[in-house]
Amino acid sequence: MEPAEVIAIIQQELPQLVAQDPLVRDFVLRTVSEFYISRHEADSKFDRILAELQRDREEQTRKWEEQNRKWEEQAGRWEEQAGRWQEQARRWEEQDRRWQEQARRWEEQDHRWQEQARRWEEQDRRWHEQLAEIRRLDKRFESTIGALGSRWGIASEASFRSALAGILTESFGVDVLNLTLYDNEGEVFGRPDQVEIDLIIKNGMTIACEIKSSIDKAGMYIFDRKVNFYARHAQRDISRKIVISPMVDHRALPVAEALGIEIYSYADAVEGLSEE
Repeated sequence: MEPAEVIAIIQQELPQLVAQDPLVRDFVLRTVSEFYISRHEADSKFDRILAELQRDREEQTRKWEEQNRKWEEQAGRWEEQAGRWQEQARRWEEQDRRWQEQARRWEEQDHRWQEQARRWEEQDRRWHEQLAEIRRLDKRFESTIGALGSRWGIASEASFRSALAGILTESFGVDVLNLTLYDNEGEVFGRPDQVEIDLIIKNGMTIACEIKSSIDKAGMYIFDRKVNFYARHAQRDISRKIVISPMVDHRALPVAEALGIEIYSYADAVEGLSEE
């Protein structure tokens, strides 16, 4: 019989024999046991595989849960950070609003300062105009008052001279002379001019007197030159030199002292005439 025929018969009869005859079934199982594991081993291995799969799934689930927890924590942190950013953005917006408000106030304040500066400039311009007007008027008044003062001084000097002459003549019995000489050489004023001098004479004593509404240092020097000019040309000694004036420049006082000039403020204050 050919092998092929044997195989065909085994394939046809073996399933029925295995099912009916336990010995045949055991024989077949022992024969193929080297090539296949037993059901118990298969179930045990399958159980182990399932257990490993279960453990892997639980571990993976644990990892996923841990990762989800981390993601949730991170999401919470992101949400918290987003809240902080929103709060910071709100603060920045509020600060920006305040800066804009402050800038508006500064702009308004700058506008007010500019307006105030314009008013100050306008006021300063008016002050300068008023000051210029005051100075102009002051020059006019000063010129007018100066002219009036000069006229008043001349008139008052003449009145004062007449009063002095009356007082000294009537009360002290002296002679008061008002002389006008001509200085051809310009000894007194530096050029030829008339020289006027007042003299008080008593018992041969000659007193030169200068009556002025006001006198300064230059006036003192001129008075001294007038006295020297008269004494030289009249060949008369001058006993005393007197200046009578209500207004004497303080700088003229040391000059008067150096030149031996006596200063009096009033005509009746002149001393020493009644005793001579």
